[in-house]
Amino acid sequence: MKGTRTPWNPFRVRERRLPAPFPPGSAVAEARGLRVPLGRRTVLDGVDLAVYAGEVLALVGPNGAGKSTLLAALAADLPAERGEVLIDGRPCGAWSAAELALRRAVLPQSAALSFPFPVADVVRMGRAPWAGTERADADERAVAEAMAATEVTPFAGRPFSALSGGERARVALARVLAQHAPLLLLDEPTAALDLRHQELVLRVCRERAAAGDAVVVVLHDLGLAAAYADRVAVLHGGRIAAVGPPAGVFTGELLGEVYRQPVEVFPHPRTGAPLVVPNRDA
Repeated sequence: MKGTRTPWNPFRVRERRLPAPFPPGSAVAEARGLRVPLGRRTVLDGVDLAVYAGEVLALVGPNGAGKSTLLAALAADLPAERGEVLIDGRPCGAWSAAELALRRAVLPQSAALSFPFPVADVVRMGRAPWAGTERADADERAVAEAMAATEVTPFAGRPFSALSGGERARVALARVLAQHAPLLLLDEPTAALDLRHQELVLRVCRERAAAGDAVVVVLHDLGLAAAYADRVAVLHGGRIAAVGPPAGVFTGELLGEVYRQPVEVFPHPRTGAPLVVPNRDA
């Protein structure tokens, strides 16, 4: 019809470089010398960190250590005063917004929507970056698989606003999974969840890493980090105090200093994963 205009879509770009699979162990994202101030406070200072395909990297540390700020900087959602972030081998600023959305998916701490969208439509929003590409044909399958993985399929038709906090958190995670980006950045995805769903979320993280993705997850629960992460980065005072496998990084001396709380660390009797408990007799 004359005068009809196609709705604007920020992801509809004529020329988009689609991401290729990353070889296992290759760097999907890198932070180099990051310095990030918020107001008058320097939250990150001189942070270097690489994130590799096929791994779960947990960011841990006390409140105010800079975990969420580092995650936002890796997502290119927060500019650095100094240093740079590379995604897929290029500085973040070299990618268009559409190309960046094809390469990294971000789960913030809280998910809020002003309109009562059905759950299935919220998850389907994760597919927006693929609109107009040859991979758009996978939209419905990706949505269905993400909803099944997070156990939200039974309430696909319910309004997002009618869900509990834990249900909203799982729907938000399903949206991120449906995006099928090779880099997943998850900020405290287990905070609102019960024990069963905390384990479910971390198992999903491991499955995505096993499929070749790089997963960065902010966690407060050191037990979950020890059980599911390939590497942990301990943040303290805006810097990385230690990074490596949990068994090598989680020591009573380091954690006691970082958290200012005496702790005991001992291996799980069956798995050998480090168990961290407060030393209440100290």
